Amino acid sequence: MSYEAKLAIFNKIKEYDRIFLFRHIRMDGDCTGATKGLQALLKASFPEKEIHLLDNQSSGYLAFLGEDEKEAEDSFYEGALAIVLDTATPDRISSGKYTLCKELIKIDHHINVNPYGDLLWVEEEASSCCEMIASFYDTFKDSLTMTPEAALYLYTGMVTDSGRFRFRSVSGETLRLAGILLNQGIDTDTLYAHLYLNDFDVLKFRAEVYRKMKITENGVAYIHVTEAMQEKFHLSREDASAVVSALDSIKGSLIWIAFIDNGDGTIRVRLRSRFVTINSLAERYHGGGHAMASGATAYTRKEMNALIKEADQLLGDYKANNGGWL
Repeated sequence: MSYEAKLAIFNKIKEYDRIFLFRHIRMDGDCTGATKGLQALLKASFPEKEIHLLDNQSSGYLAFLGEDEKEAEDSFYEGALAIVLDTATPDRISSGKYTLCKELIKIDHHINVNPYGDLLWVEEEASSCCEMIASFYDTFKDSLTMTPEAALYLYTGMVTDSGRFRFRSVSGETLRLAGILLNQGIDTDTLYAHLYLNDFDVLKFRAEVYRKMKITENGVAYIHVTEAMQEKFHLSREDASAVVSALDSIKGSLIWIAFIDNGDGTIRVRLRSRFVTINSLAERYHGGGHAMASGATAYTRKEMNALIKEADQLLGDYKANNGGWL
């Protein structure tokens, strides 16, 4: 099925002279790498085409990948092809301008709870959307031109969305495709410095997190990063949100959650798990995502506490009926 989907998308790309790429809100390494990587790949392969990535979002930790174009007048989108990457549902697309395009393609690796678009290519088992774009290149490499720039973008997304190739979604195919990209000459020392070196305030913040984190009866670890904490440690929203990874190594804790005040009264929720499926829980709280990595939104403290309670019950039920967990 994936070859047929890739072939249909490849042929559709060849039809259009103007193509717009879109990603999800709260951009991360995968959606950024996939959109910028596909843009660079298509520009090198079809220099006669206009390949645009227009996004008004900003992301501090990904700034080294360069800025995108700003959104254009509505008429600029007319008659064009839209490709939305790494975005499970239309309400999470960062710009509504995709609706102005003539046709829409969805390329994604999230659970396909809300199919949309004229053409869809969804591989829920893929470790990242960037892996899918690398596979797209590999399938049509006789007709496409990979560049060091495109390879860097795609490899960045593969690294970040796979937890540096540690998650169970990583397969032999993931590593083979990563090898193709590495052979383009990626400077991994510089890349990892950009991605994983932290400011001193961020490290002090992590110490505060370890002091204030809590754990439920059944082992759900969680932290609430308040506005006051973000101000105290001079954190960007991205730095505050990244704290979820600080909770991932507690024995007996198979679900961990970070709650981050957004500044507008809402609370961003980042859910992670080991063995336990959590996307259905996220969907009940205005979110969704992967089976073991999801996001949601809480609109009140009461709702936040209700989510913690549900997560605790979910983990308790899992432990009562399963073995093999740490």
